[in-house]
Amino acid sequence: MKIIFKITLFLILCLYLAILSKLILFKYIPLSEIINHFNFTYDEYHWRSNNFVPFKTIKFYLFLADINLSIRIENLAGNVIGFMPFGFILPLLAKKFQKISTVTFATFCLSLTFELLQLVFEFGSFDVDDLILNTAGGILGYLPIKFVFLIAHLKKKSIKTTQF
Repeated sequence: MKIIFKITLFLILCLYLAILSKLILFKYIPLSEIINHFNFTYDEYHWRSNNFVPFKTIKFYLFLADINLSIRIENLAGNVIGFMPFGFILPLLAKKFQKISTVTFATFCLSLTFELLQLVFEFGSFDVDDLILNTAGGILGYLPIKFVFLIAHLKKKSIKTTQF
């Protein structure tokens, strides 16, 4: 039964990553034109449209932007919510991801991979704030699982003490 659960979780993780890839990397590109973006041309405009300054975009959307509230929420909360399932699934899939540090590192690495792919292949723009928000999303996804693990551990411990 445990193996079926793990296989199901793995398949859910794969589906989640495929959907996340479409939403992050290919949101502006039709699937039929993806192959045309695998080039290494130097486009000065593209390189200037990236953000390497931490909290610049977050501050812009929170305090400076004169744009619709739904666009602000989509850009800020979307980055957080989009990575919450990753932080939720990893600890269920493998014991080595049951520490917040490993989930944080794995989420950061996944986010960095997406950002670097956007930068190199011009699928979008690199934004260091996306790394921050995505990593926060992975941590927020991890917290409910950690809480459940903690409750289960305390319950198991109280059962052992009452038996003696």
